[in-house]
Amino acid sequence: MAQVAYLPVGKREQTKVQNRQAILDAAREVFGELGYEAATVRDIIRRTGLAAGTFYNYYRSKEEVFAALADDGARRFAPMLKAIRAQSHDDFEAFVRQAISAYFRFMADEHSSWLARRPAGEPHPHVHGETPEMAAVFREVRDAIMDAIAAGKGPASDPDYMAAACIAVAREVGDKMLERRPIDTEAAAEFAVAMILNGLRGLPAAR
Repeated sequence: MAQVAYLPVGKREQTKVQNRQAILDAAREVFGELGYEAATVRDIIRRTGLAAGTFYNYYRSKEEVFAALADDGARRFAPMLKAIRAQSHDDFEAFVRQAISAYFRFMADEHSSWLARRPAGEPHPHVHGETPEMAAVFREVRDAIMDAIAAGKGPASDPDYMAAACIAVAREVGDKMLERRPIDTEAAAEFAVAMILNGLRGLPAAR
């Protein structure tokens, strides 16, 4: 039986990972120094040391690079959310308070260098669409709601709608928090938690 010769895929994949990471690291620095609006793809490419063609093998625009940064953040935040859910023991109010506070601290840390230099009044860009990593965050929130409902500790309402509402409040309040100076994660968390919990109390109670 003839043997099939395989090319060493490992090194090729490692190069792809390194190139993608180099682009994301460069984008963080460029967005931090110039601000998102002023930054260009050319600025990011110069910082990476890669050829322009290599950059476009991975991303077509700075919007795609920013979306990838947001996606990377969601990937790293999902395990934190899972741990908070495990610690809350089906207590949804405790989960909301801990998750929102952790999320806002995470946002502030992620964007600290960018925010320190971003022009005053520049809005925080939004990422449209959902990636598998962002979907994982949604599932953690939805599962926490479903656990609370099953334990009789949460409103008996549509968990998908509730998860979407919780995430929407957190994103919008978090984005506004990032525009302010100084950044006050505690005040933002207190407001978002009140909005979420008081809104949920208006839903039918679990029976």
